[in-house]
Amino acid sequence: MEETVEKSGERAGGRDAERRRVVRRGIVATLVGGTFWGLNGTVSKWLMDAYAIDPLWLVCVRELCACWLFLAAAAVTARGRSQLAGVLRSPRDLLVIAGVSFAAILFSQVAYLEAIDWTNSATATIMQSLGMVLVLVYVCLGMRRGPRRREVVGVCLALAGTYLVATGGNPSQLNLPVEGLAWGLACAVSAACLAILPAAPMARWGNFTVNGIAFLVSGAVLSALYRPWEHMPALDAAGVAVIALCVVVGTFGAYALYLQGVRDAGSMRASLLGTIEPVTATIASVVWLATPFSAPELLGFALIIAMVYLTA
Repeated sequence: MEETVEKSGERAGGRDAERRRVVRRGIVATLVGGTFWGLNGTVSKWLMDAYAIDPLWLVCVRELCACWLFLAAAAVTARGRSQLAGVLRSPRDLLVIAGVSFAAILFSQVAYLEAIDWTNSATATIMQSLGMVLVLVYVCLGMRRGPRRREVVGVCLALAGTYLVATGGNPSQLNLPVEGLAWGLACAVSAACLAILPAAPMARWGNFTVNGIAFLVSGAVLSALYRPWEHMPALDAAGVAVIALCVVVGTFGAYALYLQGVRDAGSMRASLLGTIEPVTATIASVVWLATPFSAPELLGFALIIAMVYLTA
């Protein structure tokens, strides 16, 4: 009897240790994915300014190129090929992934661009960060519990840090007409969708398979509506190389890692840790333009780093 109890305790301890390892992997993946997103934003802004690239053209190219990277990555392993073949034989799961494509990928990119157009990048970033509040509400309703103290503190630190990093502590940087408010709230909803919707299909079909199909559907629909071939920019070799970097690192790498973080660490934790994105974007911009950090920005960095420590 004692032996049975001891073995049962060992198995439970082993499961707990494995779960902690998976969560730590998810935390690292989310932070690296958010960092890639931040770098991608700075590089994309440079591309649009230097080559007069339309934002929607860049979105189309990134999605239609990255989708094949995801599908190729899924096809590398026997398990990935099995998952890819399995989902293609399941109309119901394809419909679920199509929902992820529209609500979590296409909607998030269009809403963010429209929010920037009606307001500015600082306001859009802050509005987008409200998505973590929606994720917290969703998690609490789904688990039928109240928010934990650590979650509430984490959300407050993340929101305050994002505000300081995005605006430099200057409220005049905010611009919120009615249309901007609507698109900003749409940003928050789409950010919450990105942290919630892919989790279930990824658990069954894998990260690369779900992302590959979702990006293919999103890119195809957006291309049919926007027709990027009618908006081709004049690119030199450097421009093509930077676009390739945006596709491989800023899209394939960023989404693969962030959504792996959603799967491993959970929607709430990933949503909070994703606020590393504006920190990375600000640091990249400062390094690129050789401008000094302001005191509010440094305080914002400190708050977000404190949130990361608290969340991890």
